[in-house]
Amino acid sequence: MAVGTTVRRGAGLLASVLRLIGTLIAAVLVIHIALTLLDANPANFLTQFFADAADYFNLGLGNLFLPEEPKLAVTLNYGTAAIIWMIITAVVVRLVRRIG
Repeated sequence: MAVGTTVRRGAGLLASVLRLIGTLIAAVLVIHIALTLLDANPANFLTQFFADAADYFNLGLGNLFLPEEPKLAVTLNYGTAAIIWMIITAVVVRLVRRIG
């Protein structure tokens, strides 16, 4: 097997793993938005888990927008973070595939 083929396979595998991780992070943010909009019980373990994870992955955008309505604030702030995560993921995956 040629070295170039091995490098391409490794880069392809790395790109796939990175895409999966980025998508999962964006999914956590979207699930937090959905739970907030659907008035999920904030004392529930699952709701707390997604809220804590979303706070960790929000890129510091938790208070970017400050509308009067709290649900709108969560949607705008965490939705923006999810979109940015998907953009970052796409760029990084493209770079990894190009390098490989």
